Amino acid sequence: MGKALDGVRILDFTHVQSGPTCTQLLAWFGADVIKVERAGAGDITREQLRDVPGADSLYFTMLNHNKRSVTIDTKNPEGKLVLEALIQKCDVLVENFAPGALDRMGFTWERIQELNPRMIVASVKGFGPGPYEDCKVYENVAQCVGGAASTTGFDDGPPVVTGAQIGDSGTGLHLALGIVTALYQRTMTGRGQKVLAAMQDGVLNLCRVKLRDQQRLERTGVMKEYPQYPNGTFGEAVPRAGNASGGGQPGWILKCKGWEHDPNAYIYFITQAPVWVKICNVIGREEWATHPDYATPDARLPRLKDIFAEVERWTMTKTKFEAMEILNEHDIPCGPILSMKEIAEDESLRKTGTVVEVDHPVRGKYLTVGNPIKLSDSPTDVKRSPLLGEHTDEVMAELGYSREQIDALRTAGAI
Repeated sequence: MGKALDGVRILDFTHVQSGPTCTQLLAWFGADVIKVERAGAGDITREQLRDVPGADSLYFTMLNHNKRSVTIDTKNPEGKLVLEALIQKCDVLVENFAPGALDRMGFTWERIQELNPRMIVASVKGFGPGPYEDCKVYENVAQCVGGAASTTGFDDGPPVVTGAQIGDSGTGLHLALGIVTALYQRTMTGRGQKVLAAMQDGVLNLCRVKLRDQQRLERTGVMKEYPQYPNGTFGEAVPRAGNASGGGQPGWILKCKGWEHDPNAYIYFITQAPVWVKICNVIGREEWATHPDYATPDARLPRLKDIFAEVERWTMTKTKFEAMEILNEHDIPCGPILSMKEIAEDESLRKTGTVVEVDHPVRGKYLTVGNPIKLSDSPTDVKRSPLLGEHTDEVMAELGYSREQIDALRTAGAI
């Protein structure tokens, strides 16, 4: 059985993280992704945070699986002709250059449309149209301008960025959806189009519950599920809420057995209303099930700190895995705080392909994140990232260049 995106050819002008996340996902679904890199250097992340001398870094390898690499000098006139041939043969061009870079290369939207009116041009930018559209944006900047940092952390501390790459990888995932949608529309219109995913927009989309809370705050002046209630104060903007849940079911991170020496001996615990009686029974506070101060969700809201302190007295007698097993027996929602070491060693994640071991000809074996989206008719095979320029000759031959022409282009420095 074929792959979901068999027959789709992607011209990949991306680098670092946001763009490569997008094109790697498309490659996992079967698209032929041709990554264009600078000769002798390539994607800057090949060298960044390198842990094995002479080998591509994990930063690069974990973002460029299932792709082919060609090296082309885009400033060389003959190199530009090669790019034009690629544009004519490909379905999608993906780029995350600085604003205006593609135009300066001579590949404006109008020029691309002349070469291939079915071409979809997909871009990651920091901001959408507006006063900041020419500004460069990186991961943590995106988290700040998209609203994430201002609402992350504790109320008595500064804004905090999250370890999840919601700016880069999050925007890459949004762009991949835009590309697939544009490909679907092209089957009916026959025309290509531009697809834009701005990092600020992508982060804000992931922070929608905080925009929800901003409007609630403006109307009511208080949000009862936040830890500031009932004794704290609310200002004009949504405050940082520590580990409070973003939904309607209050939750908090609680200590478990061994927390004194293990920084991840914690569990996230949710006081879900339908299982409140079971919670009371598990922690040994059966009287709370009917007590007027605790029996209803509204009654519990002013007392959440005391409730979580009592639950924590119970969780501290159990390891996080023991606590999870007991709580799950009663359908009480919870989740242990898993370290990266625990995730890397989780056999169940290996079996599902969420964590994959890959063999590389230079660095040897390494772990990577597999496809987070599982299709029953299009299973993902994670293949190693390409060496720099590894597929240049192969791709050139597919474009119709002879061996002699390829040698001549290489001599001229075009490839």
